[in-house]
Amino acid sequence: MTLTASYELCRRLNARHGRSYYLATLLLPSWKRPHVHALYGFARYADEIVDSFTMTGDRARALDDLSARLTEALAGETTGDPVLPAFAQTVRSFDIDHRDIDAFLSSMRADLTVTRYPTYDDLLVYMEGSAAVIGTMMLPVLEPLPGMEEKAREPARQLGLAFQLTNFLRDVAEDLERGRVYLPLEDLDRFGVKVADLEGGVTTPELRELIAFQARRTRDHYARAEEGFAMLTPSSRPCIRAAFELYGGILDRIEAARYDVLGARIVVPRRRRLSIFARYLLAASAADRAERRVIVEIP
Repeated sequence: MTLTASYELCRRLNARHGRSYYLATLLLPSWKRPHVHALYGFARYADEIVDSFTMTGDRARALDDLSARLTEALAGETTGDPVLPAFAQTVRSFDIDHRDIDAFLSSMRADLTVTRYPTYDDLLVYMEGSAAVIGTMMLPVLEPLPGMEEKAREPARQLGLAFQLTNFLRDVAEDLERGRVYLPLEDLDRFGVKVADLEGGVTTPELRELIAFQARRTRDHYARAEEGFAMLTPSSRPCIRAAFELYGGILDRIEAARYDVLGARIVVPRRRRLSIFARYLLAASAADRAERRVIVEIP
């Protein structure tokens, strides 16, 4: 697998599985996009090991094998793994913290054995690795403004959490097929909902109240993430603002469906997604051109 082919595979994984996310990446300067695809491609690759409905092998062993190959790739060794050449180069190029990668893989391993989370704090521990670190790994590619590197980490974490919580609400039925419930059990008890009620496939009034509560909690994470936009270099802001609206649009659709997440899968219509993209395209192009015009004097 050549490096070019690895980056292309990551791009295709992003385009196929993360339509809204991929659309937003098109607003980035062209040199940043492959690195975002590499991060997405690796995360998706690992996620498929634990989530695929068609995989029949030993998932734990497959994840261990991926970790071993990743260690080799990060050490500069040649690997035949399709996504690791691109991911490893991106990690090295942006000095991405290896602890974030370890935390991500730890959460992927948890998905092999953990199917319930008693409290929201328990769920947050899982999401620290599955979502928050995705935001912090992406941050160096998006380029915080000078002096904002540390301050921008928390909004990046919050955006990762907001995106994943949005997915959890949209995918309640799909996660149930895998035997998992990402709604905290204490919240189910609070609203009088049982796991058996979810498995029944009928959205009861109690479940609507529970999902509404979780949606408000998710919006709080979005609000805490929003202050981070101004901390990024201008050429990255249209992408993140568009992603913010695209994922937030899923919450809008859930609310419009009166919190029925067990019926038809909630999606943002293609026309709406393209409208959001078009609204930020001019700003993205202008910011990219402005950054290209900066003249660096070489002594």
